[in-house]
Amino acid sequence: MITGASRGLGAALARHLAAPGVTLHLVARGAAGLEAVGEDCAARGALVRSAALDVRDAVALAAQLLAWDDATPLDLVIANAGVTGGTPTGRGPAGGGLEDWASADRVLGVNLMGAVNTIVPLLPRLVARRAGRLVLVASVAAFRGLPDCPAYCASKAGLWAYGESLRARLAPEGVGVTVAAPGFFESGMSAQFRGPHPGKISAEAMAERLVRAIRAGRGRAVIPAGVGFGLRLLDLLPARLADLAVRRFRFTVGE
Repeated sequence: MITGASRGLGAALARHLAAPGVTLHLVARGAAGLEAVGEDCAARGALVRSAALDVRDAVALAAQLLAWDDATPLDLVIANAGVTGGTPTGRGPAGGGLEDWASADRVLGVNLMGAVNTIVPLLPRLVARRAGRLVLVASVAAFRGLPDCPAYCASKAGLWAYGESLRARLAPEGVGVTVAAPGFFESGMSAQFRGPHPGKISAEAMAERLVRAIRAGRGRAVIPAGVGFGLRLLDLLPARLADLAVRRFRFTVGE
C-alpha cells in the first residue's frame, strides 16, 4: 500500500513494485493521476486497487485501509504522501517572504499527521500477525532545519523521529520499519524548490534504491548518503556557523 501514489516517488515506487502476483493498494488525492498510475501498474501484471483520498482525513483513510486489509492482508505499507511549502516567491526582498500559518498547517498535516493516520489503524493487525513492514518516507531535510522551509523540515524531522521510535518498539513484535530520507530527485515537488539541488537523481532511480533497501530489511535508508551525512555534520558546528552554511543554499518555493 502506497500513499501519494499519483505522481513523483509514490508513482515510481508503484511502477517499480508492480508485477504479476502483486496486489497494489494506491492512495492519492489526484484521481486522474492515480488512475494513470494504476493503468501502468496493471499493464505490468499487478492487481490494482486505488482510492482518491486525502491522508489528512483520518476517518475515511482508516476505513479504506482496514477494508483493504480485510480483503488482502497488507504486508508492506509505504507512507509516502507529502507536500512542500516555505518561502514564497514574489514577497519581500528578492522574493524572500515568510511562511504563513496556512502553509505550515498544510505541510505538517500531510507530511507528518498524514503518515500517522496511515500507520496507526494498521498497527494492531500487523502486530497480531507478527509480520509486515512499514516504510516512512521522510527527507534529508529531517537532519537540519533549512531557512526557507521551516514547516517542511519540521514535518520530516518529526516523521524521522516517529519512525525511529516505531522501529525500536515494533521489532520484538515481528514488524519491520524502514525510515527513508531521500534527497533531491526529479519530480514536480522538487521543481518547486528554486535553488540548488545537490545530488539530484531521477525518481525511478530513487524508487529502485529505496525498494532495494526495503527488501534488504534496512532500518534506515538515506539516499544519497553523502547529502544526508553532510547535513548531519552541520549539527556538530556551533549554531552560528551552521546557520551561515545553510544560508548559502537559499531557495524559494514556487507554485
